[in-house]
Amino acid sequence: MSKKPRLRTVEKSLPPFPLNKFAKDFPFILGKEIVYLLASKGKPILEGPEWEAIFATCIGAEWKPSNVGLDDVILGNTAWGAKTVKASNPKTQKKVRLISGRNSPVYSFGEKIDTSSDPNALGESVLEIWNERVSSIREKFQNLRTVVLVKSNDLTEVVVFEFDTIRYDPELFVWEWNKNGNLVGIEKSSTKHRFTWQPHGSQFTIIEEIPEESLLIKIKEPEQLNKEEVLTALGFDKSWVTVSKR
Repeated sequence: MSKKPRLRTVEKSLPPFPLNKFAKDFPFILGKEIVYLLASKGKPILEGPEWEAIFATCIGAEWKPSNVGLDDVILGNTAWGAKTVKASNPKTQKKVRLISGRNSPVYSFGEKIDTSSDPNALGESVLEIWNERVSSIREKFQNLRTVVLVKSNDLTEVVVFEFDTIRYDPELFVWEWNKNGNLVGIEKSSTKHRFTWQPHGSQFTIIEEIPEESLLIKIKEPEQLNKEEVLTALGFDKSWVTVSKR
């Protein structure tokens, strides 16, 4: 029997780690970052850019904020977009709504939009804009993912998961206007609500189910650092501040 050749191009296309199979030290690095944030900031606030930077630190990647928002974290041939979602109980949360950019058919296609517009034609345009955005990033990276942090109000419990960022085939979805005047995309095969698009502002939201293999991390809330003690430890004095007229 002839040996199966090892293909160098295939090996190069592999991501740094399998989907949702984070390194063993990942949750502890993340926990440490959140503890420091709580102790230094004094408020349980962790939003997009800060989460992007923390995730990059946790996996040893480069944080490069982008305008597209799909490739803010880069490691080798893989790029991630990073999202945060607040939940009263992350452990039991089943799905999340991810704000995924502004898709404007008016800007991209010059279309006129109101609730009398054909919902399926408009929904297809919205997905085409998303798909083009994904394709532009996939030209540069062989693997594209989204990593999500589902966080409790006090940041003492978080769930982390990731999924492949993909293009969506418009043929697989049907669209309708809801009572709030928003466009809703339904998956034909499952009848599940997958997308929401708001005419005012063109905000596009993707609804993702949280996988069973997600990481659940619980964190002990630290005492807040004393500001004056920190400044003293740094050796701060008035000479650190320069004041002048413009």
